[in-house]
Amino acid sequence: MCRILCVRSDEPFDMASHLAAFAQISRESREYQGDGWGCAWIAADGWRVYRDISPVWEDAAAPSGRTTLLLAHARSAYRGEGIRVENNMPFFDGERAFIFNGELHGVRIKERGRIGAEKVFNFIKRFGGGDMGRALERGLDAIEKRTRYVRAMNLIVADASRRVHFATRFSEEPDYFRMHASRGDGVRILCSAPYPDSHPASDGRRAWTPVANGAIGTF
Repeated sequence: MCRILCVRSDEPFDMASHLAAFAQISRESREYQGDGWGCAWIAADGWRVYRDISPVWEDAAAPSGRTTLLLAHARSAYRGEGIRVENNMPFFDGERAFIFNGELHGVRIKERGRIGAEKVFNFIKRFGGGDMGRALERGLDAIEKRTRYVRAMNLIVADASRRVHFATRFSEEPDYFRMHASRGDGVRILCSAPYPDSHPASDGRRAWTPVANGAIGTF
């Protein structure tokens, strides 16, 4: 389904190179990722959120600038339904930004939200009492027990303190649903697929590590 990206750095970095790489990943994906996209980043005055209904690789107005935390999401709408800009992620609740990649069949949860991913976000928050790590552990288990089949459920949640929580679960197609992580020089990346280092001083190589199925953690 969708493609997701999170970049966190000790020092401000240029968003454009990472968004360009993300656009290429999304365009080359074996499933269509052109049902809109969005990103959220930390600015001097707090969170900024941008969404557009066009494919990420066609959006000439994509944000630029520097930040220490970036989340991006390219959407592949389930059955081509609900293609409206307000359904694009990241979802933002005033404190946290949330992105999701996955597909759940036969979900039995009652929660507010325009689409399934937003319902998942709001449902998970019930379980933590402000502790997002605990909310993920307990909330995802509750969702899995109330779902007939979890094809995949990958998500990233970040707050203004730059604390990032993630979880990844999938039941098939690891070459497509497995997340990949990279870290070095104070930069940490979590993405649906590896991509080259675009820093002018680099040789284009970046070390990536597959994230274990079932992992829940922070970075």
